Amino acid sequence: MKFTKIFACLILILSPFHFSFSQENPTDLVNPFIGTAPLTDPAIIGYTPPQDWRVWAGLTFPGSALPNAMVQLSPITKWGSGAGYEYEDTAILGFAHTNKGHWNLCNLAVLPLSPEAVAPFQSSFFHAKENASPGYYDVYLEDYKVKVKLTSTLRTGMHEYKYDNPTDRRILFGLGKSNNDVSDWEIEKASKNAVSGFQQVGRDKIHFYAELSHEVTDLKLENKGEKEGYAILSLSDQDTGAVTMKIGVSYVSMDNAKDNLQKESSGISFEEIRQSAVSEWNKLLSKISVKSDSKRDKEMFYTSLYRTFLWPALRSDVNGEFTDEAGKTQRQNFKYYTIPSLWDTYRNKLVLLSILSPEVTGDVISSLISRAEITGFVPTFFHGDHGAPFITGSYKRGIRNFDVRKAYAYLLNNAYNKEGPRSFVDEYMEKGYISDPDVKNPNVETKARAGVSKTLEYAYDDYSLAILADTLDDQEHFEDLMARSQNYKNVFDPSVNFMRGKLANGDWITPFDPEYPYYEYMYREANAWQVSFYVPHDMPGLVKLYGGEGEFEAKLDEFFTKPWNPKYIARNISTFIGQYCQGNQPDHEAPFAYYYVDKPGKSQAILDKIMTELYGIGPGGLALSGMDDAGEMSSWFVCAAVGLYPMSPADADYLVTVPLFEEVTWKVDNGNDLVILNPLGGRNLEEIKVNGKTLNGYYVGHDLFRKGGIIELETN
Repeated sequence: MKFTKIFACLILILSPFHFSFSQENPTDLVNPFIGTAPLTDPAIIGYTPPQDWRVWAGLTFPGSALPNAMVQLSPITKWGSGAGYEYEDTAILGFAHTNKGHWNLCNLAVLPLSPEAVAPFQSSFFHAKENASPGYYDVYLEDYKVKVKLTSTLRTGMHEYKYDNPTDRRILFGLGKSNNDVSDWEIEKASKNAVSGFQQVGRDKIHFYAELSHEVTDLKLENKGEKEGYAILSLSDQDTGAVTMKIGVSYVSMDNAKDNLQKESSGISFEEIRQSAVSEWNKLLSKISVKSDSKRDKEMFYTSLYRTFLWPALRSDVNGEFTDEAGKTQRQNFKYYTIPSLWDTYRNKLVLLSILSPEVTGDVISSLISRAEITGFVPTFFHGDHGAPFITGSYKRGIRNFDVRKAYAYLLNNAYNKEGPRSFVDEYMEKGYISDPDVKNPNVETKARAGVSKTLEYAYDDYSLAILADTLDDQEHFEDLMARSQNYKNVFDPSVNFMRGKLANGDWITPFDPEYPYYEYMYREANAWQVSFYVPHDMPGLVKLYGGEGEFEAKLDEFFTKPWNPKYIARNISTFIGQYCQGNQPDHEAPFAYYYVDKPGKSQAILDKIMTELYGIGPGGLALSGMDDAGEMSSWFVCAAVGLYPMSPADADYLVTVPLFEEVTWKVDNGNDLVILNPLGGRNLEEIKVNGKTLNGYYVGHDLFRKGGIIELETN
């Protein structure tokens, strides 16, 4: 409790100094520190975390990056943490060149050193002397007396160091460290003012070429290639001005790293690169403009939109080369990207990517196809087979810069081949559900099959693939997959009105506590309450399954009001409204479920509570209610805040809710705008008009993003 109070005071005192507002450009409203602070209040978390636990909230990084870039240049305060940076920490260990916010990456860390610095290398810092904005970060290292400024291009990190003492200046290359185990590393002088090398982490070999403004007079290596090893560069004293260092990165070769540096940053000043980054972000973020008197709401919106476009990350070089799934070098007519975090991001983030960055979307899908050409399957991520809704939804939204028939063929292989990435798909096809074992006294961490979650997710994936089959005139697979999409009914127990685990023989798993959360027993990172409203492709069918509109509404009412049991502690399940968990994704569709019993006002009350109370929370407003998961938590906020939610992301339509703002404008490619208006400012939806005509229902189609138009809401 003492720590919480001190920490709260610290942020409240310091945060105004390292972030200021201007409404001139969207980038002025982005606060990269949001999501870096811990969630500490048990009243918000839902339980008292065990000692030394840091709840998985936010896990974002404050450093410099361009949209979907190869380089994310950000400070490291703790190795092995979600994004390498935790706001409550007081020392910086280095500045790494890759980041996702998922306990991985954080490669190629460097740190300017004073003459007297000794291992273990780190410097204290204060948030009052720390600033961040899109494409920029700076901090003063108190122990080493160095002002650090960072900016970046797609494939290059640029550093500027101003040493208080301009003699005996040194730079640490901490190549033995990353967020994952380093198996090997090398560094050598490439010229009088350049060094080059690599860092090997798992299958990734990250090459670098670093060019400095000053001559490198010495290069000392400690424990070369080892996890505890590092290198130290010594610089010439001849020029006492600021030291600049540009580091080109490549996943292919050192020559490509050098080429990336030369093509993207050679002959360009630090300030020019920084301004280019700001322009790039403003170009993207200004595709959605909002009107509101609330600085807080606009800050949270543009920060969330910014977070939406940091991942997936570029992996092809300026010359087009990339390292493929087999470890071979390829050059294709598309840019190669990492696998999206499909379990989370198919819901909202990849929908926003397809709307606002269609070329990148097509390249991301082409990258998935490239992997499938080697493995035979479209990659999945963590759980489910959500390449299907991503690819189908993107195609339905007009993305055409990928081979859709090739993608479809591989997705079919995912759906039918038991050797593929759909775990237990043979049982799913035979029985229409995935079973779990009979475990006596299961606990949160019990290892099993997450059969209920898999069944529900595969059913939705089947629906998504069925849509693509229909679009491509494959009637046989359309009918089979559409029938399979009804498998959600096989894990619904009408005796208790919950989605419930089954044994292999078809019996329901007992005993049954719908409030108890599991990591992978019956449910994936959820309890029965949190998955029992997940049928995004057939919500009317789900309502009938519950017994009708009255029963469904009553169940939702109980869901959002039944208190969480504070004795039920799961690290990745936190921040509740009743049993609803905003801190993880499995139930993120549930707040919209009241629409299917014609009660949009009830949904809006929940949505407003989430947007205003569970984002930008805690001391200084720098915490999020849960892990951002490569931008999914942020993209949920964006969709809810603009009033268009992709309930079924495979379908090119959107559920209309009341925006957080008076007016929202989407820039449409043909030069027209899609404008959403709430002229009366009410929060209860009464009527929707599209281009002056009353809408029958609550959905609008994607054509509005192609042609433009006006959505006007009547509210009270």
